[in-house]
Amino acid sequence: MKKEVVRLENVWVHYNRVPILEGINLTIYQHDFLGIIGPNGGGKSTLLKVILGLIKPDKGEIKVFGRPPEKSRERIGYLSQYKAFDREFPISVWDVVLMARMGLYEMFKRYSEKDKKLAESALKTVEMLNYKDRQIGTLSGGQQQRVLIARALVSNPELLLLDEPTAGIDAAAQREFYELLKKLNEKTTIVLVSHDLTAVSVYVDKIACLNRKLFYHNSKEIRPEDIEATYQCPIELIAHGVPHRVLKEH
Repeated sequence: MKKEVVRLENVWVHYNRVPILEGINLTIYQHDFLGIIGPNGGGKSTLLKVILGLIKPDKGEIKVFGRPPEKSRERIGYLSQYKAFDREFPISVWDVVLMARMGLYEMFKRYSEKDKKLAESALKTVEMLNYKDRQIGTLSGGQQQRVLIARALVSNPELLLLDEPTAGIDAAAQREFYELLKKLNEKTTIVLVSHDLTAVSVYVDKIACLNRKLFYHNSKEIRPEDIEATYQCPIELIAHGVPHRVLKEH
């Protein structure tokens, strides 16, 4: 039986008394590759931050690896939305990845040989070691995302949380990126937030719909009523990579 990685029970989050997440119940198991889809403002990024322990629920319980999330954070890798990264900042690929080790030590303490080996291993995993001396702003969007994945991997996380990781990346780079994630999923549990319904349906193992409320059946199957409830309108439904119309008429 698969081991539980994340469990949320009746989790509520409010902002200015407005509910952002409503009664979320979700269990994520070891080696799951879960895709979470939903409209802007539906609470997807908030859900990831709840799992990270960066946002405390107003109600409900959350456990990550059987503990409160803030006590399991060292076992989690996190990649925030692509637009949050300053691509013009003058820093090398090597330093971007290595700086992820800084939080483990006192400020200004020198990196250890272990830190450097972990950074090298992470860059090898994403096939970017040859670019380690390049300024990150000179790389393509797909290459930059690989570097940021390496940064998330440098602590050898057991859970990887990705928030819209392919936004702003061309189609070819997106395919390569998703193939990399499939490889990483052999060892790591992955939760991917995305608007790309087609890509999510092809690469992930399970899909959830979120718009304040969560619609999830612990599988890749999405019911038409879940899509309609999430997006509040009939849209193209992708299930197991095969397109179906939710409704014949809009």
